[in-house]
Amino acid sequence: MRLTRYFLPTLKETPKEAEIVSHRLMLRAGLISQQAAGLYAWLPLGYKVLRKIQQIIEEEQNRAGAIELLMPTLQSADLWRESGRYDDYGKEMLRITDRHERDLLYGPTNEEMITAIFRNYVRSYKDLPLNLYHIQWKFRDEIRPRFGTMRSREFLMKDAYSFDLDKDAAVRAYNRMFVAYLRTYHRMGLTAIPMRAETGPIGGDLSHEFIVLADTGESGVFCHADLLSKPIPGPHTDFDGDLSGIVADWTSLYAATEDMVDTAQFEAQVPQDKRIAARGIEVGQVFYFGTKYSEPMGATVTAADGSQVPVQMGSYGIGLTRLVPAIIEASHDDDGIIWPVSVAPFEVALINLKSGDAECDAANDKLYGQLQAAGIDVLYDDREAGAGAKFATADLVGIPYQLIVGPRGLKAGEVEIKHRATGARETVGIEAAVSHLKGLIEPERRTTV
Repeated sequence: MRLTRYFLPTLKETPKEAEIVSHRLMLRAGLISQQAAGLYAWLPLGYKVLRKIQQIIEEEQNRAGAIELLMPTLQSADLWRESGRYDDYGKEMLRITDRHERDLLYGPTNEEMITAIFRNYVRSYKDLPLNLYHIQWKFRDEIRPRFGTMRSREFLMKDAYSFDLDKDAAVRAYNRMFVAYLRTYHRMGLTAIPMRAETGPIGGDLSHEFIVLADTGESGVFCHADLLSKPIPGPHTDFDGDLSGIVADWTSLYAATEDMVDTAQFEAQVPQDKRIAARGIEVGQVFYFGTKYSEPMGATVTAADGSQVPVQMGSYGIGLTRLVPAIIEASHDDDGIIWPVSVAPFEVALINLKSGDAECDAANDKLYGQLQAAGIDVLYDDREAGAGAKFATADLVGIPYQLIVGPRGLKAGEVEIKHRATGARETVGIEAAVSHLKGLIEPERRTTV
């Protein structure tokens, strides 16, 4: 993409309403635009990041055996009355009445609707296990939306729902999602620690939050330092096999949010030099809640003995629009965002140091075509602007690699490559530049990690 043909409205000044680093950088780098309190338009650069995050989530959900569908944003209030949650949910639920005086709501979550879909079509235990997921916009009328898309009123979420015949099978489904989440966050360049958590309005008695450590995190977290370096299950993980050992290993070390921490237990179980007491950002949560929804809503299957059995359920959420600021909080510097390659809006910024110079333009145009042909996602800064402005833009928006081409280097047959994460620069021959970049980028895409 040529920058002269792209929509990238960057800001030089930091908006006053932005309280944390990610909110400031998302506004300044042209990822989002605020439309009302807690409501944001996703501009082209931010939407590209969102789509790359979505692709990773879909790949790992599919790998774990979940099946994708799409449910509507509006739901019938009658479904929520069946489960008993309509009056209990509180003012966070946006309630709506249509022209026929029917009560609707803008879905904050989808347990009721997916349970209704299940009961309409699934009759036998032979059709289990089943895990259905979708990625859809949701709305929770936060009393105080803040921190940009970290806590917005409208947000994009992946929610999956498992259905099983008995508790043992339901826990196996829980374990599959637990392991899938470990892989998902790692592929995004994040270290997310699973921690025992409160179940809240979702219900149930087994839940883990996945937490990314960050100074601006909303909650305190307490954990064993070894969780930060524990190896992630690989691409050949057998999701049809027994994953209980992986889950047991990850939950054997102490990790709890401030709502769940037992200080005496934390100090007894974790050596002093291994204790981490920090702030964290929740980027996902998994729940097992048994028959909380299936019993009141009549979601049953015929068991092998002919009896009708309410299915055991779990739900598994990831906030996509929350992940974008979480990644920025974990990866930035004073100059701007530092995107991991796997979720970067562009992988390379091609910087023409002298736009308008015939020789320089020709060399950049050729490299631009070669980068595209090599399958590299490139943003070509072909603006007639100074080098400083081009470097500042590339640093601000966080593109992982900068390919810098100018008249002086061209005379020597060389170009420069800057690594955004470290600031390191290297000079390579112009003919080797594209293949060198491809060698750097491909492993960092984490497509098979």
